[in-house]
Amino acid sequence: MDRIRGGRFLVLGRAGMDLYADPPGTLVEDATNFTPCLGGSSANIAVALTRHGLKSTLLTSVSDDAVGRFCINQLQRNNVSTDHIRRVGGPARNSLALAESRLKDARWVVYRKDAADLDMTAADVERLDFSSFDALVVAGLVLATEPSRSASLRAVELSRQAGVCVVFDIDYRAFAWASPQEASAVCAQVAALSDIVVGNEEEFEVLSGFDSNGFAAASRLAATTAEIVVYKMGDAGAITLHGSQQERTGIFPVEAVKPMGAGDAFLGSFLAALADGRSVRECVIRGSAAAAIVVTKVGCAPAMPTTGQLDDFLAANGAPTEFVAVA
Repeated sequence: MDRIRGGRFLVLGRAGMDLYADPPGTLVEDATNFTPCLGGSSANIAVALTRHGLKSTLLTSVSDDAVGRFCINQLQRNNVSTDHIRRVGGPARNSLALAESRLKDARWVVYRKDAADLDMTAADVERLDFSSFDALVVAGLVLATEPSRSASLRAVELSRQAGVCVVFDIDYRAFAWASPQEASAVCAQVAALSDIVVGNEEEFEVLSGFDSNGFAAASRLAATTAEIVVYKMGDAGAITLHGSQQERTGIFPVEAVKPMGAGDAFLGSFLAALADGRSVRECVIRGSAAAAIVVTKVGCAPAMPTTGQLDDFLAANGAPTEFVAVA
């Protein structure tokens, strides 16, 4: 995966404000204090990349109000380029989530009516010089509706023309789509155009059209179009398919305070390790370690580990549980 060694990433998708009930363990309805954090899967991934010294640019739209400005300010403080973020007026509003730092029965309420990030257009995409990037990261929620869907498909097209590596985080959220069938068709289209595809069991079932198990869909991608496919299985670890190899890795057991942010941390640190020229096996392990770190802290973007923090965690915890080569 030499194409991403330059470490210049373009990430498509949302940035939002997360409000965590404070102190940890407090229910939202009982809270008298909230801690604001930058959130949104794409923003989290972009921050995860910069924590490793890589260059990341977020392409999205934000509401032209205090919440949108909060997101831009937080991105800039985390060294994410905001040069291509467009501010949207009218009824559009930034994503806002109220969340709990609780592992058991953690709940969050997400406000996404007239979501500003879904207002991204093909014109926004076409303003960029794709030759200035090494990889495009597409988080699946940007595909859920127009005009963001067409804009994202155009970004994939321009990336492929420029020889840019396309990374697809399936990121399936049923509430965002008109129907499972539409999600299946669109996500399968993007997956077939991607070099790296990452998702969990349910998300790969989406790619299969819900007609077969997710691992069969992951295997087909690895055998045909994708260079690397990571099939995540929660507490059971992950199976990574690359070339003719399948490798299974476990997880790092930790005392988590929340379930959110693990997938974003995994992808950011996985890609950072790949850009550093590490083996696929080591990239997955570092991604898994980052996921373990993030779930032990409040917030998502603020919890993304640096390279040094990741190295320290690995030195203290060794290998993940049950690493085995399965083929």
